[in-house]
Amino acid sequence: MDATAVRAQCTTLLEEVSRAVVVDDEVLRTVLAGFQAGGHVLLEDAPGTGKTLTARCFATALGLSYSRIQFTPDLLPSDVTGTHVYEETDGDFEFQPGPVFANVVLADEINRASPKTQAALLEAMEEGQVTVDGETHPLPEPFFVIATQNPVEQEGTFPLPEAQKDRFVVKTSLGFPGMEGELELIDRRASRTSQTPAVEPVCDEADVRQLRAAPESVHVEDDVRRYIATLTRATRSDDRVDGGVSPRGTQRLFEAARAVAVGNGREYVTPEDVKFVAESVLAHRLVLTADARVDGVEKADVVADITEETQVPTVNYTAPGSTAAPNRAD
Repeated sequence: MDATAVRAQCTTLLEEVSRAVVVDDEVLRTVLAGFQAGGHVLLEDAPGTGKTLTARCFATALGLSYSRIQFTPDLLPSDVTGTHVYEETDGDFEFQPGPVFANVVLADEINRASPKTQAALLEAMEEGQVTVDGETHPLPEPFFVIATQNPVEQEGTFPLPEAQKDRFVVKTSLGFPGMEGELELIDRRASRTSQTPAVEPVCDEADVRQLRAAPESVHVEDDVRRYIATLTRATRSDDRVDGGVSPRGTQRLFEAARAVAVGNGREYVTPEDVKFVAESVLAHRLVLTADARVDGVEKADVVADITEETQVPTVNYTAPGSTAAPNRAD
């Protein structure tokens, strides 16, 4: 599947998801970029904004299996990964897979579970497998986690440590729709008899494999590579930042930018592709100083300032057969 075909498939996929959720197109493109980059996505938003629906619609449109885990303080690691159950007929213990054994897993309100349970999921995200009683079980391929957090109610929660947030390739939020979006929600509800909208699969197994593999063939000029590294290194020297972006974050920005580029129908990355995902990839990896937090500094503002101050390279590379214009709204 070439870049043009990937773009067409991405467009079809996003249009199908948009039939069910009223969300800014850039947010959906960011979530899709996280999937194509082979990573996981963290959504932080108020209840009722469509986080669960978005996850389910992506799974359905991709033609993948879906599982939802409601994280609560009493949730145990075995409730996520699975456990061995004694079978009387065989007289032996057999492994019963937990809800993590699905292609797309929604970890709903992940910050409500204990750190031990959070770690069980994050280990699965990193390793693509779970180990129970010394026995290793591979997870389905692809394996994609969309975790959610509610920023409003923090009592009784266990905030993800910065090191664990670093496991997510992007963090974004759906936000509240504008007036037109709110009216569209009402109009859509009025035109159907069920409370929840539905989407149809638009991808098969081969399509999903190609969507995930396509970014690996995207070209990144040396100047753009240096631009990516310059952005992440600048976070480590900013006076407002106590802990900057790790080398893993540099690699994730590189991977996400390639996913955005191929989603735009190009076989090469432009600085605009990097800018498009810079905030979503970098902001949640920052640890602000105490003074910055007191002053109300936002992590997104730090990334925006660094992006604004960093010199943007000129890219002259032209992908064979590419007709897409290299711009953010491509």
